[in-house]
Amino acid sequence: MITASLVKELRDKTNAGMMDCKKALTETNGDLEAAIDYLRKKGIAKAAGKADREATEGIITSRLSPCGKTGILIEINCETDFVSRNDNFVAFVDKVADTVAASSAKTLEEALQVSTGDLTVEDFVKTKVIELGENMQFRKYARFDVEGDGAIAQYIHMGGKVGVLVEVATGKAETTGAEEFQNLIKDVTLHIAAANPKGLAREDIAAEIIEKEKEIFRVQLADEGKPAEMIEKILMGKLGRFYAENCLLEQAFVKDPDTTIKKLVEATATKLGDTLAIRRFVRFGLGE
Repeated sequence: MITASLVKELRDKTNAGMMDCKKALTETNGDLEAAIDYLRKKGIAKAAGKADREATEGIITSRLSPCGKTGILIEINCETDFVSRNDNFVAFVDKVADTVAASSAKTLEEALQVSTGDLTVEDFVKTKVIELGENMQFRKYARFDVEGDGAIAQYIHMGGKVGVLVEVATGKAETTGAEEFQNLIKDVTLHIAAANPKGLAREDIAAEIIEKEKEIFRVQLADEGKPAEMIEKILMGKLGRFYAENCLLEQAFVKDPDTTIKKLVEATATKLGDTLAIRRFVRFGLGE
């Protein structure tokens, strides 16, 4: 029987995670020394010892299915820019991306358990920690699957420092092959990378963020000597500007500040004789 005290003892000796310790003890029939060897062979014991070291460098990368209906975005971190540019690390990130892209993993937790062959992705990361001598983390993962007609677009900026994934729905399947549509989704991903919106529309901005902004505005207005009865009215105007700066659909298009992203989408839809809608997006900034 694998007891909690035995698991704790193995954790204390190896600094490995609880689930890794349980697995090691199960595989070795509760033999503590054999379990230590098991973890060392997997690279987990030493890898755990580096886990508290800061890892904010690394690579953000993406994969799209040939049909354009599925896309993933991942961020894998290391400690130094030097390692992030190492061919070994780059090949490692590519293998992880290819592996999880070929799976059906929808969450980071699921992606970590995908098999690379002999190891799960989680254990594969730990072995690479030993090989390259730095803490590494598979920190972020997003997967979009189109339902109905539409396409996924991706953009990687600054050699993997920023990554964007966006889903755009269409009314007709053939629209996704049109040049105007391809130009639109490219422009939208570039815009998201540059403008870093906090949400798609007003309802997507977290309530706590709005309340925090309101409180900041109230203090500012009070310090300016505005009467209390006017503050709430002025507040609405300030919130409107906040939404225009932070909601993707309301943001001024970076290539043409005279139009918004919403108007850009609507204009493209008119040209194509179709209905278009940005359904969702995600933006990763390295180490954020």
